[in-house]
Amino acid sequence: MTDIRTLISDLRRPRLLLRAARFGAADYRRDRDLKRLLHGEALPAPEHTLPRLIDAEGRMEETRRSGDASYSLIRHIEILIALIAELHLMPRPAQGT
Repeated sequence: MTDIRTLISDLRRPRLLLRAARFGAADYRRDRDLKRLLHGEALPAPEHTLPRLIDAEGRMEETRRSGDASYSLIRHIEILIALIAELHLMPRPAQGT
């Protein structure tokens, strides 16, 4: 299985989109933002939210690339912010000795 950190680091998105998300990650509040993105569901651990956020971001990217009028730049940035912030909450893998 592909490591989530590798999956996220391999994302290729417009630089401005990623810069906005990194900037916004400083103001991320899990209880407020993640709850809204997950439509009011209970807040699972980051290892459970990240795959869902990756899927949601992938759908947003497809919509963006297709030029669909339903694309929301703000929503896309919000999802990227959550991805970045949730990744920082994940425990680091143990280093081998």
